[in-house]
Amino acid sequence: MNLHDIIGSIQPLDQDALRKAQERLDNLAIPRGSLGRLMELGKQYAGIRRTALPQINEKRIVTFAADHGVVAEGVSAFPRQVTREMVFNFMRGGAGINVLARHAGAQVTVVDIGVDYDFPNLEGLVVRKVRRGTGNIAREPAMTRDEAVGAIMVGIELANMACEHGVDLFGTGDMGIGNTTPSSAIIAAFSNRPVAEVTGRGTGISDQALRVKIATIEKALALHHPDPSDPLDVLAKVGGLEIAGICGLIIGAAARQRAVVIDGFISGAGAVVACELNPLIKQYIFAAHRSVERGHQVMLERMGLQPLFDLGLRLGEGTGAALGMWLVEAGVKVLTQMLTFDEAGVTEGSISDR
Repeated sequence: MNLHDIIGSIQPLDQDALRKAQERLDNLAIPRGSLGRLMELGKQYAGIRRTALPQINEKRIVTFAADHGVVAEGVSAFPRQVTREMVFNFMRGGAGINVLARHAGAQVTVVDIGVDYDFPNLEGLVVRKVRRGTGNIAREPAMTRDEAVGAIMVGIELANMACEHGVDLFGTGDMGIGNTTPSSAIIAAFSNRPVAEVTGRGTGISDQALRVKIATIEKALALHHPDPSDPLDVLAKVGGLEIAGICGLIIGAAARQRAVVIDGFISGAGAVVACELNPLIKQYIFAAHRSVERGHQVMLERMGLQPLFDLGLRLGEGTGAALGMWLVEAGVKVLTQMLTFDEAGVTEGSISDR
């Protein structure tokens, strides 16, 4: 199927599964609703998987890596080559995402979707390079529309392959020096908020560099006029290849009735594009956390998503998603493994609200 058909195939959550899951939650041998949002997570996951007693057997975080031409404008505290250096670190298992994925019991797949470097044959690295980094959005579009669609399709294909291998729950991650700049540009285009309101310090840039970053995004938006009614236009003109890959993974997962836990600001940019393409997709998304990046809350509000936690995270890589997956799985276990009043032999009403 082409992208249009895949997007159009996405269905709302299963109402029968949601109803049955709620009935079970209401009859667990605890004061009704006393496990709060954990119960909501289990119910939503049941609706996604079309069963009141779903399971999570395999969890996978897909971390997309790509370079950004806009780094030449001085918008990042780190040089461009750090993107490839961090990919090597991922493959050694020494990065934050590796540590937290192991903690969550999740696999990590690293995807070169647009790094300006030719990696040697590394076991576990998926090379699906669409182009060698984006154009400098202060001077040219990030990519062509066909390239944006191609990068989305990479994410969809990876989601399909993972589903065939039994993955039940996805997490999204990113690596790309400079990628908070296109992410801010994307949410500024969709929300029509002033750029300064949705642009943060990324890797920890100085006040002067932040002013340069804001001016660079304003210049890019004025130069390219991305059309917010056409999400692919926004993505192609001011986005990123890893953002497009994340967008595709979310679309592919939703089309296959799988849940996705999104990380922070960069993953949020990919999720926003996906939800603009089909608002039903937000039903398949769990927002792990609220990033310290200023534009992330605007993204969450636009998608109607409530983050699971706020720990002041801003690393990316999929680190927040790993922690979020752990909570989603806890919610599913509450739904499926706790006993009801009848199953536990507890008299209903004998447990008071505490």
